[in-house]
Amino acid sequence: MNLKINNVSDNMLGSAYMLLAMASFAIGDSILKFISSEMPLGQILFTRGLFAIVILYIIARKLGSLRPLSAVLKTPFLLRVLGEVCATYFFFTALFQIPLANAAAIMQALPLTVTLAAAYFLGEAIGWRRISAILVGFIGVILIIQPGLDGFNIFSLYCLVAVLACTLRDVATRRLDHDTPTIFVTLVTVFVVAIGGGLLGLTEEWVPTTLYTTSILGVASLFLITGFIGIVSSMRVGEVAVVTPFRYSVLIFAILIGLIFFNEVPNTLTIIGSIIVVGSGIYTIYRERRVAQNWQKAQ
Repeated sequence: MNLKINNVSDNMLGSAYMLLAMASFAIGDSILKFISSEMPLGQILFTRGLFAIVILYIIARKLGSLRPLSAVLKTPFLLRVLGEVCATYFFFTALFQIPLANAAAIMQALPLTVTLAAAYFLGEAIGWRRISAILVGFIGVILIIQPGLDGFNIFSLYCLVAVLACTLRDVATRRLDHDTPTIFVTLVTVFVVAIGGGLLGLTEEWVPTTLYTTSILGVASLFLITGFIGIVSSMRVGEVAVVTPFRYSVLIFAILIGLIFFNEVPNTLTIIGSIIVVGSGIYTIYRERRVAQNWQKAQ
């Protein structure tokens, strides 16, 4: 009885952490979208990265989570970082041109693509039910993108590329050594993304920074770190199958922020497509849990 109560309590706390993480990511993304009218993407990523690197380094050092360079120079780690860098560039390039809710909705196809990629590249079992859910989810993505219709924006395709890059990142993450601390992985990733932003900035015309813009990007870095910490805490406290569906709360936060601060109103097809994508993702998570339970019973 006590164990059951503890599980419920842990899952509630884990779900709260996930909600905090998704709210943090949505707010952080909206800050970058807001500031994009005043400075180019490369400068934004580089400046935000400097703040995040300092904070993450202090945390990693305090926790004893720093590792030698040899830990980074492994194929899964390098592929993960490559995926993150590509995803960051394509996602924010799209975000600066399309509604926040649309970008967030397209990114919710990630659990579907990760499931498909894990089956193909990692040999994980996948049945016809999950394949069907993935196909239905992709139909939802098409409704959000609206190819050939008035609501179509070419930058929506950038979000699709970001989904593929995130898929590479997440599949590679499953191949990381288990003794590699999450905070160290995050630190290295943020560092490389910041360097990538600096290199991108060489092709852009940087603008003089002010106390105002610097402060805003400092706040954005705090939300980025809060998001990462929230996800890690959520996965460690609650059951994965219980807390993972709360990832989709980012859509609610994105829609609300878009309405209030950017006057962005999702059209009917975007809303329908979002519901389909979220429903397919939740069903896929549910099926993965059932398969895992059946496998454990068979042992």
